[in-house]
Amino acid sequence: MASKILKATTNITGLAVSKDPHYALKLLYGKILRDLKKIPETSVYRKYTEDTINSRLAHVENEPNIARLERKINCGQIEEVIVQAENELMCVRRMALNNVWGPLIGQAPPNQWKWPIA
Repeated sequence: MASKILKATTNITGLAVSKDPHYALKLLYGKILRDLKKIPETSVYRKYTEDTINSRLAHVENEPNIARLERKINCGQIEEVIVQAENELMCVRRMALNNVWGPLIGQAPPNQWKWPIA
């Protein structure tokens, strides 16, 4: 069972304390994993995102203490992690919608994938 939130504020303007972060994250992570299935298994984005989300979901399911959960995920306060999950859900849906794994419609400019730019 998830522990109760004891903090009164996140101290981040506009970011309210989550009343049930475990529920919110399980819901979001489930949606992300479901939507990732629409992307080919060969996609690097799918592989690394699935790995990250599955790891975080395991922490959410196994760590009832919010402070320890925040340390295990290591991406800020739990409310920030929820916002990150919401953003990832939007991203995975856009990736699937735009078939980003497909071939380019034209020749890539020279040095397109070179970093740093000289």
